[in-house]
Amino acid sequence: MEYKLELIGFTLEGCQLAQALGANRIELCDNPVEGGTTPSYGFIKAARSLLNIELYPIIRPRGGDFLYNDAEFEIMKSDVQLCKKLGCDGIVIGLLHSDGTIDKEKTQVLVELAYPMGVTFHRAFDRVADPNKSLEDIIDLGCERILTSGLQATAAAGIQLIESLIKQADNRIIIMPGSGVRADNIIEIANKTGAKEFHSSARIFQQSKMNYLNPLLKEQLTAASVDVPEIKNMIAHLKSL
Repeated sequence: MEYKLELIGFTLEGCQLAQALGANRIELCDNPVEGGTTPSYGFIKAARSLLNIELYPIIRPRGGDFLYNDAEFEIMKSDVQLCKKLGCDGIVIGLLHSDGTIDKEKTQVLVELAYPMGVTFHRAFDRVADPNKSLEDIIDLGCERILTSGLQATAAAGIQLIESLIKQADNRIIIMPGSGVRADNIIEIANKTGAKEFHSSARIFQQSKMNYLNPLLKEQLTAASVDVPEIKNMIAHLKSL
């Protein structure tokens, strides 16, 4: 297949399903409600042992913004080294300055530390003040791809900028649309942007299988998983292009 589909893996079961259905890469994450944070040592190790497709854990020590202090940066460096030790194919990072520019200094350290693993710059890119300048900065830093929704809430809404970024990149880096990429829009996004790689959560939330639930506690004990029919349809659409 000329096109590639990356899926988010929040659970081992979800990772295995994604691989079985034909996904090309897993972005491994914890904490879906936070937008994804660094998975645990045990999760990364287990995922690596079970998956043959590319595995890229996110390196994000907390939710919130992408402005990291020195203590958080030390955590990120340790996690990058751990991913390399466990045999991951790459990592997913994103670091910004408070003015909406790329934190080139810290990013460079992580890219060099990660080598020979690949590096994706994630949707922190969608928080930059100048996407064209930021694209050039990320290329210069040696990242292999950028995950972006075109600075909009969804990739479908950001189609025009994504198309422009792909033309500007001119095959020097992969621009991978993500956020709201689904079976009902992936062909349109592909045709209008020229993108070859796509990112989707294809996420559903499964209800708890507990027989007993404390009636005094009202929170829903749901867990993130993947939508099998949705993944099948996305892959079928990409194969048809």
